[in-house]
Amino acid sequence: MLLIEELGVEVGGKPILKNVNMHIPEGETHVLFGPNGSGKTSLMMTLMGFSGYQVTHGKITFKGEDITHLPIHERARMGIGISFQRPPTIHGLKTRDMVRMCSGDRPVDIEAMAAQVNFSQFLDRDVNHNFSGGEIKRSELLQLMAQSPDLVLLDEPESGVDLESIVMLGDTINTLLKRGIKRPVLRPHREIFQDRSKSALVITHTGHILDYITSDKGQVLYNGVMCCSRNAREILKWIREYGYEECVRCTL
Repeated sequence: MLLIEELGVEVGGKPILKNVNMHIPEGETHVLFGPNGSGKTSLMMTLMGFSGYQVTHGKITFKGEDITHLPIHERARMGIGISFQRPPTIHGLKTRDMVRMCSGDRPVDIEAMAAQVNFSQFLDRDVNHNFSGGEIKRSELLQLMAQSPDLVLLDEPESGVDLESIVMLGDTINTLLKRGIKRPVLRPHREIFQDRSKSALVITHTGHILDYITSDKGQVLYNGVMCCSRNAREILKWIREYGYEECVRCTL
């Protein structure tokens, strides 16, 4: 689904990402850990094609096609969707109309989708205007549900969300990614699924989202360098006990 090879990125002339490599197969969800300022959001913005993130070397391949220098709208049409940690307020644009635009030519039942995330009462309000943290996250997920992308990029979905909302967000993310268990667990720490085609990259700083979504792999980005790759829960346990510095040290 996604292949990143030796990716280097600068922002304002300053190197942010350094020779980053990542491979997310079709149907897998990967979790990206890292301290504040490590380059996690910069990586996600680069994958989506936002201006200001200058690729200096390396390559991004999505579904077998080189998208390294494609504009945002072409990546979205190809099937990449993003949920921002802090999306902007858009005055004069109703959430209902935003959701409809996200669906493109796909027929969608906006009312039914909104009910699924307890968002019906916000459809006729301007996008993100006076929304709480949890309401913003639900709005973002509703837009992704309408778009139905093949690769979902989620930037700290648990940030600023209360316990009740994070449970709903986790359920919605799993539904969006078709993460239902279809047959029994065959190997320890590995859930076996069928009929999965959607992939995801989930950024987390705290790791709380792991209690509510299923993941296939975890990776650590530290000072712009990818330094660890293994089971996401094992990485989180290691970070909580020893910190990110020890994560980096064990890979040297």
